[in-house]
Amino acid sequence: MSTAKKEYKRVTVKSLVEMKQNGEKISMLTAYDYSMAKIVDAANVDVILVGDSASNVMAGHETTLPITLDQMIYHASSVVRAANRALIVVDIPFGSYQSDSKEALRSAIRIMKESGGHAVKVEGGAEIKDSVKRIIGAGIPVMGHLGLTPQSIYKFGTYTVRAKEVAEAEKLKEDAKMLEKMGCFGLVLEKIPAKLAKEVAESVAIPVIGIGAGNGVDGQVLVVHDLLGMTHEFNPRFLRRYMSLYDDMSAAIGQYVADVKEKDFPNKNEQY
Repeated sequence: MSTAKKEYKRVTVKSLVEMKQNGEKISMLTAYDYSMAKIVDAANVDVILVGDSASNVMAGHETTLPITLDQMIYHASSVVRAANRALIVVDIPFGSYQSDSKEALRSAIRIMKESGGHAVKVEGGAEIKDSVKRIIGAGIPVMGHLGLTPQSIYKFGTYTVRAKEVAEAEKLKEDAKMLEKMGCFGLVLEKIPAKLAKEVAESVAIPVIGIGAGNGVDGQVLVVHDLLGMTHEFNPRFLRRYMSLYDDMSAAIGQYVADVKEKDFPNKNEQY
């Protein structure tokens, strides 16, 4: 028996739990600026992630590590001003929560107060439990992130699929249940076997969002620039490109240059 889809004027952490309970898949996309967030929100995406992937996509860094807390707050503030419906989740950047739970709380508070975001996301399991506990204890919603955790790329040494071995898979399942028990409202699983991701999603009551984790989870997240084809070097198996904006934008800009050089732009109708 199918359940009628509920309309949400504003998505909250409670809404996501309801979606999971009702069997409705959750859509999640990144955004880092006002203009893009306006489009993403208007398309009824449920969750906008202001990801530390801005370090790669917006700033051109090789990893997510260089982006600062101030920069994350800047990007999040821009997104918050654009969105009327989506839940806004903001990554706490590398070095702002891992080693000191008090620093973690200060970072989370700054994000919430200065950007207006609705929740924060952190990477890791048992090793960051003190930080998670302190942030949640202050009333700030926390989303976890397990599997491939890009902030730990130098520890892994590669962006390959995680938790294929039994020991790592068991730790991931334990960490997922621990994060749920501590009060996390949701969880991202990145680049892990689909069978394992499905097992985790079925073992917890909180919504599980996948990226490269198969379709047995409660929702999906992609980087919007990848989805739109604005990037073209990045081609993982899990990515579906819905457009090829890199080619279209290159052609449009090239035509503009040609029109300027040939004195075709502006024409008489495009001047005062």
